[in-house]
Amino acid sequence: MSEATVDVADLRPSGSPTDPDDRTDEPLRADIRLLGRVLGEVIGEQAGADVLELVEATRVEAFRIRRSEVGRSELADRLAQLDLHEANHVVRAFSHFSLLANIAEDVHHERRRRHHRREGSPPQKGSLAASLDLLDEAGLDGDVVARELAGALVVPVVTAHPTEVRRRTISQVQQQVTDLIRQRDDAGPYGIDERAWAAHLSREVLTLWQTALLRLSRLRLADEIDEALRYYDLSLFEVVPAINTELRQALRARWPDADLLATPMLQPGSWIGGDRDGNPFVTADAVRRATTRQAETALRHHLAELICLADELSMSDRLVTPTDELYALAEASGDDSPFRGDEPYRRALRGVYRRLAATARRVLGSVPGEEPDVELSPYELPEELIADLTTVDASLRSHGAGALADDRLARLRDAVEVFGFHLCGLDMRQNSAVHEEVLGELLAWAGVCEDYAALDETARVELLTGELQLRRPLVRPGAELSELARGELDLLVAAAEQVALLGPRAIPNYVISMCESVSDVLEVAVLLKEVGLLDPGAEGGPTCSVGISPLFETIGDLQAAGTILAAMLDQPLYRALVANRGDDQEVMLGYSDSNKDGGYLAANWALYRAELALVEVARANGIRLRLFHGRGGTVGRGGGPSYEAIRAQPPGSVAGALRITEQGEVIAAKYASPDLARRNLEALVAATLESTLLDIEGLGTEAEDAYTLLDDLAARAQGAYRALVHETPGFVEWFRAATPIRELAELNIGSRPPSRKAGDKITDLRAIPWVFSWSQARIMLPGWYGTGTALESWVDGDPGRLAQLQDLHERWPFFRTVLSNMGMVLAKTDLELAARYAELVPDPELRDRVFSQITAEHERTVRMLLAVTGDDQLLADNPSLARSIRNRFPYLEPLHHLQVEMLRRRREGDDDELVRRCIQLSVNGVATALRNSG
Repeated sequence: MSEATVDVADLRPSGSPTDPDDRTDEPLRADIRLLGRVLGEVIGEQAGADVLELVEATRVEAFRIRRSEVGRSELADRLAQLDLHEANHVVRAFSHFSLLANIAEDVHHERRRRHHRREGSPPQKGSLAASLDLLDEAGLDGDVVARELAGALVVPVVTAHPTEVRRRTISQVQQQVTDLIRQRDDAGPYGIDERAWAAHLSREVLTLWQTALLRLSRLRLADEIDEALRYYDLSLFEVVPAINTELRQALRARWPDADLLATPMLQPGSWIGGDRDGNPFVTADAVRRATTRQAETALRHHLAELICLADELSMSDRLVTPTDELYALAEASGDDSPFRGDEPYRRALRGVYRRLAATARRVLGSVPGEEPDVELSPYELPEELIADLTTVDASLRSHGAGALADDRLARLRDAVEVFGFHLCGLDMRQNSAVHEEVLGELLAWAGVCEDYAALDETARVELLTGELQLRRPLVRPGAELSELARGELDLLVAAAEQVALLGPRAIPNYVISMCESVSDVLEVAVLLKEVGLLDPGAEGGPTCSVGISPLFETIGDLQAAGTILAAMLDQPLYRALVANRGDDQEVMLGYSDSNKDGGYLAANWALYRAELALVEVARANGIRLRLFHGRGGTVGRGGGPSYEAIRAQPPGSVAGALRITEQGEVIAAKYASPDLARRNLEALVAATLESTLLDIEGLGTEAEDAYTLLDDLAARAQGAYRALVHETPGFVEWFRAATPIRELAELNIGSRPPSRKAGDKITDLRAIPWVFSWSQARIMLPGWYGTGTALESWVDGDPGRLAQLQDLHERWPFFRTVLSNMGMVLAKTDLELAARYAELVPDPELRDRVFSQITAEHERTVRMLLAVTGDDQLLADNPSLARSIRNRFPYLEPLHHLQVEMLRRRREGDDDELVRRCIQLSVNGVATALRNSG
């Protein structure tokens, strides 16, 4: 597109966001129109006028369909007649339309937030400022706050659960377009050369069009590690320390006599490289790579900041008088340059740099930055580096340079406090069945027990507790073991090496998938002992640097969670281990498998009930419980707004601390820029504060009645869900035919296989492809099915019972959040489009039998949801999402029709590479437009 093709008036949205009276979405609509027009011009230039005409006619028809002006059949038939090259162009065009609409939407959110700040609007719900206002209103006692926030911790844990289908290259171009729109907004009416700006925008969209959307090969684990680490430079290095500092200052200003937040409350975590449950690529080398790359990222940041700091702190001791401690630091630096003879700060900071470089060389084998010319002794601990930075801080303040101390120096010191030399904690995870098999082999090799698997639970616990009282290992180095056992032991040895090198914060937790018993926990303890991470003979009792976290996933496991935790703590040895970890015990809760097992409402209620039981056990045993929420991006996997989700937790379940997974495309949506990261991280911290210090549940003496009612509803919902998913003959066949589940396995979107093991059962399938497939077919079944039956059958036409539900919806955050999230899913469901996917089921009787159940339950669920909420339409409580759907969903229309057509061709035997590519491109485009699809 040449510069002359863009009308200057198109470059700036009408209703300028700088106008404080502008409360409309016209700037958003103008941005979408502009980006769409530029993309159209690029398509015309690159693919030809015929393709542009086809794309434009399809776009017009898609919007007419969304406005209910015409039916779908005509567009579907016309698209089905396209040749493969035309279809490929249409899929690519609408995928890019969706991506560009997302950009406009994200920028508009930022625009509105700036407007509110500029206008002095009250703090927005979910912000730190709003939560602090609520704490002020509550008039809390400082001793209570100190007690409740002891050990306060909020950890977003990035995981390698891949539903982010975009390539990194595409994300980079997307960021360039985002920056251009921000630049125009920030510059004001006359602050940019609009012709040059338009040319730059055109170049970026041209780059987007000529860049392949799909990867040529499957992501490797190393790629996933590196992809996650880039968000530190994009936002986390800036935002995480800032939030911690602001929070600590705000709380200490309110309660100066309470020793609050001695350590940072907000700390990052990761599973990528440590989560080997079902991922054969997570090996000992992967653990070393993950922890080493994390350390490299942290140390590179700290070293670069020290160089900048030394450049900035140019003060001469001919003009100021630094402290004796600062002079001592300068003298120890080894810097004898005559040019810095009167610049003690620069000499001191060069010495700090040299020591940190030596630390990097010890940890990494090289320096990720400028190689120093003088070698000093390394820092052993981050606290030593913090002490030196504190010396610089105190000296600056002593001669009136506090403003300088509060700038880059303060940010660096805060960053070292949070990220240390390790950057973030890497959790380990493995399935309990693997632990059982490996430990059984070790016990047999050592002659302790020939057939561990044959023992009952009581005998297993007795044997394991006996082993945990002995320091001696079960096997010697080099013992001949199976590939599985050797791989697991080597991986744990690598973990122990990295803990010794980087400190215990490098690997803080070991998560046990499918934990069903006390022996499942003790097996891990024995394996940790085997590599020296657990010491049963330490002075003062057994110690372990790694916390053991049972993960309860299925409905049955969640119902047994409290009983299992109580039994764990009844074991004197394990209780002593917990005591030596500060009486802290973490428990992880699985949202995905519980949903796949029992459906949306039953899973959510099982989680709530499990938390209540776990809190009671923790109180009875005098321990501090920390819950780790394994949430996915979609509502069917525990997704939805984090702030509301945390506030919807049961009383006592947050208790100042939580960890929460961040997965798939959600990571980019939350952390791609400082503004996004601040908003989302503040929401986590704010909700944690409110849930810990305020009465959020609000049920009072009526709580047990409400719980009993939900027990009944959950049982009804689970029955309806299981009747379809687990008991309907042919359901698995229907699911595999009516969704692109088989084709998803061909997408190069992650290192982990889509199934835990080979098989054709729903239970064998991982929750991510299960939910992802339903999303692609626009059925979204995991996010709602069964709830309509539960609500309708319980109300049974009784106005009084309906009023009870309406009252609970009004007063109870849990119930309100569950229904609100379900409403979001139902608004994204489109059963007319789903019917097109159902046509792919070859058996007409099976096709109609299953789909009729789905459509009947959908109608029932929407009707009952609106009856309970009192709304007249879906998303009445979420106008922002309603607007987003209006803007983005027309671009989905042709993608779905072409996906169905290509699936039909592929399954009829058409092996053309372009058919496969069209399917994959359509999956990419649908995921982009839906935004939280997996």
